[in-house]
Amino acid sequence: MRKPIIAGNWKMNKTPYEARQLASALVPLVKEARCDVVICPPFVSLGVVKECIATSNIKLGAQNMHWAESGAYTGEISAAMLKAAGAEYVILGHSERRQYFGETDETVNLRVKAAIAAGITPIICVGETLAQREGGETDAFVTGQTGGALQGLTARQAEAIIIAYEPIWAIGTGVTATDAEANETVGVVRRAVAGVFGADVAQKVRIQYGGSMNPKNASSLMAMPEIDGGLIGGASLRAEDFAKVVLY
Repeated sequence: MRKPIIAGNWKMNKTPYEARQLASALVPLVKEARCDVVICPPFVSLGVVKECIATSNIKLGAQNMHWAESGAYTGEISAAMLKAAGAEYVILGHSERRQYFGETDETVNLRVKAAIAAGITPIICVGETLAQREGGETDAFVTGQTGGALQGLTARQAEAIIIAYEPIWAIGTGVTATDAEANETVGVVRRAVAGVFGADVAQKVRIQYGGSMNPKNASSLMAMPEIDGGLIGGASLRAEDFAKVVLY
């Protein structure tokens, strides 16, 4: 039985002061959660958030990382730095990183390997554009993204990763895939994992849905048999809303 996992992606929001307020407000609201809970603040707020959640059931995550251990990569953060800051999870390959910062399946794969080597659990994002969905390309596209991210991993490593299916057309738009659409494509992702590592491994991998999940639709989406959690954007910036999703 896969344990659900809800992760909040704060994106480029919240100063350290604001992050402390949000994390502190969230702690008592989710203490009865039946799922794993992760929050991913900006890099500058990792430290203060770690302090706030230290004795709670909330885990700390980051929003990105470089694959190199160190070097002349101005503005980048390494896995070792995240580990030292207390991060246990890291979001990799988010569509915004791919769209705005040129990340590819190949560089996402390098990041995935670096995170695993450092003992950080990657949350790997895959998802199609509206044009790809309307053109009937969804299945092939997310299958390719999934396979690319998993290239070179062992079955044991693959079992521990998390994948987030995020239809690009639903991120931050308020438009959400129907429960059936989300479940169907998460199933496609799971079959892609099975195609590389076999059905047993695929059944152990937790796959989230990440397209505008919110307090109103979380319960019905989480009732879908293939969906193991959510990667939450806008709703994670308000403690009460995020708690409602976590307690779906």
